[in-house]
Amino acid sequence: MTADLTTDVLVVGAGPAGSMTAKWAAKHGAKVLMIEKRQEIGSPVRCGEGMSKAWLSDVGITPGRWINLEVEGARIYSPSEKVFEINEKHAGNEVGYVVERDEFDKQLAIDAANAGVDVVLKTAATSVLKENGRVVGVKAKRFGEPFEIRATVTIAADGFESQVGRWAGISTNIAMRDMDTCLQYRMTNVDCDVRYCDFFLGKVAPGGYVWVFPKGEGLANVGIGVQVSQVKAMADARNYLDRWIEHHPGYAKGKKIDMVGGGVSISAPLKQTVGDGIMLVGDAARMIDPLTGGGIANGCIAGKICGEVAAEAVHAGTPTKEFFQKYEVGWRAVLEEKLYRNWLAKEKLVQLSDETFDKVIDALQGVRLEKLSVHNILKAVNEKYPEVTKEFEAFL
Repeated sequence: MTADLTTDVLVVGAGPAGSMTAKWAAKHGAKVLMIEKRQEIGSPVRCGEGMSKAWLSDVGITPGRWINLEVEGARIYSPSEKVFEINEKHAGNEVGYVVERDEFDKQLAIDAANAGVDVVLKTAATSVLKENGRVVGVKAKRFGEPFEIRATVTIAADGFESQVGRWAGISTNIAMRDMDTCLQYRMTNVDCDVRYCDFFLGKVAPGGYVWVFPKGEGLANVGIGVQVSQVKAMADARNYLDRWIEHHPGYAKGKKIDMVGGGVSISAPLKQTVGDGIMLVGDAARMIDPLTGGGIANGCIAGKICGEVAAEAVHAGTPTKEFFQKYEVGWRAVLEEKLYRNWLAKEKLVQLSDETFDKVIDALQGVRLEKLSVHNILKAVNEKYPEVTKEFEAFL
């Protein structure tokens, strides 16, 4: 029989956002327990493994062995394969590392444990505990045995399929157009350029893109994200990706040694991420960038804020929805405007024809952007093809 547990802060989910929240709550003096339903943190990997780097020092992450490659930049290909190159000089925070994601997740959990967090694996939350309308922990199962974990503050860091927030009464519903279905192969014997991460736009990946993230000479993650509302069957993503590979000889000659798949939210952020006794963070709070599908940086940045507020609530004895507005206001001040603008831009971009994508990339030839943003890209396109940007006037 598994004994019931009590803690100040309970974090459900040991991904980057969960580990970061747990670490910062512990660093601010709270007793923290982090549970993970899988037996190994970071596995299986469901990630393209590309990551920007400018934010790492802000949340106390030191670059380590989890870095595969430091890339010079990114290349964005139009449907006719005109290319727009982004390098660190002109878009520093969008360019960075290709990583071993399982090693990265493990390192963040190690950092959390070293800060005093207790980590329990193979433990799944099955429902929330409530008293007088306030979340006071979860019912859980470990090796099939049910038990309870009572906590002053509960953090839902349980990813894209988050159930903890829903059980607590926070709406996490998502529309089909706000989801991508993704598939990725790790491929060897391919002609990838280790200096760049590559992105291919247009009908090759309806509502999304094909990506190539180099892992080393001749080794790359080759993947695709397609908008769920634009496919008829889940196998369509694989068919699109296989077709793209077939038409690119440098990849068609490669061999697949690994395959992962999953869903990614490309939605606007949740209208509410807190309740009495509970906060949502990372993918569970829909903090993934709707344009890029990247969520690691946002989850970690919000996680630091979440952990600090959780510890403060424990010390003050005020784990209320009102007190948690500090977190709500804090993370939104840093992330919300970009997330919401990129969601609006995504809504427009998924309607563009291949011909229009070609014009966009053509207009960017030779342009040096001081900062990579939807606004700056549209300004550049507007100078050459004003008819293209008519739909995007709100962004200009």
